[in-house]
Order: sequence, then structure tokens, then C-alpha cells
Amino acid sequence: MNATLAMKLSRTGGLQPLPLLIFSAVTLLLIGVVMIGSASMDTAAQNMGNAYYYISRQFVYAFMGAVLCLVVANVPLSWWERSGWLLLGIALLILALVLTPLGRSVNGSTRWIPLGLFNVQVSEVAKICLIAYLAGYVVRRRDELVNTWFGFLKPVLVLGFASMLMVIEPDFGATVVLMTAALGMIFLSGVRLSRFLPLIAACLALGVALVVFQPYRLKRVVSYLDPWQDQFDTGYQLTQSLIAFGRGEWFGVGLGNSVQKLFYLPEAHTDFIFAIIAEEFGLIGSLCILLLFGLLVWVGLVISRRAEQAGMPFASCFGYGLTLLIGLQAAINIAVNTGLLPTKGLTLPLVSYGGSSLLATCVCIGVLARIEMERLDKLEQASEGGKGKAKTKGGASYDD
Repeated sequence: MNATLAMKLSRTGGLQPLPLLIFSAVTLLLIGVVMIGSASMDTAAQNMGNAYYYISRQFVYAFMGAVLCLVVANVPLSWWERSGWLLLGIALLILALVLTPLGRSVNGSTRWIPLGLFNVQVSEVAKICLIAYLAGYVVRRRDELVNTWFGFLKPVLVLGFASMLMVIEPDFGATVVLMTAALGMIFLSGVRLSRFLPLIAACLALGVALVVFQPYRLKRVVSYLDPWQDQFDTGYQLTQSLIAFGRGEWFGVGLGNSVQKLFYLPEAHTDFIFAIIAEEFGLIGSLCILLLFGLLVWVGLVISRRAEQAGMPFASCFGYGLTLLIGLQAAINIAVNTGLLPTKGLTLPLVSYGGSSLLATCVCIGVLARIEMERLDKLEQASEGGKGKAKTKGGASYDD
């Protein structure tokens, strides 16, 4: 943090969300690197012939994420606001491209576009682009959005089309996160709750239909309701996760001493890394992760709320949307690990292995930092303007 920013922080007084934002994000990132090393070495040694394969790549992703966060923190919010249509076009284009021969399929899902050294999960990029576009729409068409059904339905149709492309991949988890975060952002902009009720009912009906008419999704729901009934087939992943939580007890078995990561729990370093944390660090370690995510989300909401109070509507709306993206994905991943929700392929932000998710989350952190920095700039300019008006003709100030 440079001297200029430190001076700005000291002048505002009270709670300073920017240091808390950086602390929570960096702490989660470092925990993720350590836990990926613990959870992946045996799997990497057997499958890749190199025990350090995943952790070395995660180090690279973490460095890239830190650099990207700093770059994004220096991008003016006005650029995001002006580029709404461009970002919408990029989101829809990459969601369509992944369904062409350019897309890469893994475990039956076509969600990635290969870019040489790594694969890009297009839904991670699309979610940020769509949230930026919707934030701009909310600001431009606020009266129409709040007062007319047509103004409300226009962004919903855009979301619906993007969600349809995600479901085709299929990426049902990303669809739920995007829709919930976007609708939450629209709700916070002032739209009446009654307008959401028909949409919520339609989404629930569609979700039920997607589950009922897709056998693998139906199996997940059935196994989620009673995973022990078929613990060696459809309920295998969840039962192994629950065993990890049970083995962890209060303080865990110690870093590196997990048994479930030894080929019992599939995807231990990605979707189910929270279960390994619970096994190695117990209830206390799990609560620390929850507190860090709670702090990160709370700080994001504080930053967005203060931007709203400072007369920065786009920044506020954009901040709410990005904070909801991070919070919802973390909540769903943790709920899946603990058996509160059916198994979904969603990573734990900043902690799970994966470049696309980590870089996308770092972009969100960078934007939130930029929002707070621009708010501090605005306060400083207002303070300097007030001091200028207070000067007398002779140059003396009434404050002297």
C-alpha cells in the first residue's frame, strides 16, 4: 500500500474495508496453496508422475492472480461502465464458442477452451462480464427497471439466454450462481420483491424439470437425500466427504495426515478441498475458513454500500454483484461438502485448485479494491473543495 493511499485511509476514519479485503483474500489464497499441496501430492504422483504437479501450477495461478488483481485495481470503473455492450458480447460469444469443436470436454461436460498452457473455463469469465453489463443497465434504466415489467424483463431475458448456453454445456452450478447473484443485484437496486415471485417460480419449475429429465442429476438428488443407501456408487463422493469431517473432530488429524485424500475422496484438491481442510484441521479449522469467507463477503458489501452512499451507483451495483458471486459460490461449495446440497462441480473461491476460478475471483477482488479507492478519491476531492470555499479573501481559513 503506497503512502498516498495510506493518507487517504487515515483521513476517512472509522472502519477501513480495504485492508480487511486484502487480508481475507490473501489469507484464503495462501491457505489454498498449502492445502492443494497437502491434498494433491499422492494423486499427482500416480496420475502425472510428479507429486508437485498441481501445487506448482497453483503457485503460478496464484502469482498470475495477484498480478491480475493489481492490474484490475488500476482500471477505472468508467471503463467497465462504458464497455457494457462489449462485455455482454464477449460473454455470449465465449459461451457459444465452447459448444463448438473449440470446446474441450472433461467428465462429460464441455466447459473449457484450451489456450495452450491451460484451459479457460468460460463460465467464470462470462459471469463477470454479465454482471458488469447488468450493473450498467441498472444505472442507465433504473426508472424503467423499477417501474415497468418490460424494463425488468429485458435483463432477465439476457440472463435467460446466457443461462441456456451454460445449461447446454452443462454447467448447472454456474447457472445457479449467476442467476442468483444477478437477481440479487437487481433486487438491491430497488425492484419490488413482488416482481421476482413469478420469475422465482419459473426458475424453480425449470430446475425441477432439469433434474427430473436428466438421469445423472436425478441420481445426485436421490443420493444426496440418503447417501449411505448407495455409498459405493451414487453416494460415494458425499459419504467419503462426510467421513473426512468425522475424522477431523475438533482439531483435526494434522496437516498432511488426511486419509481421505489417499484415493478415497475423488476431486480432493478441487471441489472437495473443504472436506480435507476439515479432516486435517477439524471443526476449528473449518470455522476459520467460514469466518474468512464471511469477512470477505461482509467487506465487499460494506464497500458497495459506502459507494452507494457516496453517489456512485454503478460502482455500488457492480460491487454488490461481484460480492454475491464470490459469496454464493463459496456457500454452495461448502454446503455440497457438508451434504446440505446435492453434489455440484463448483470450486471453493481462492482455495480450490484451478486457474480460471482463481483468476476470476482475483478480478472481483481487484474491482472491489478499485471501488473503495475511487470512493476515497471522491471524498478527498470533496474535502479539498470544502476547504477551498472556507478560505477568506485574505487567504485565511475559518478553521485556523
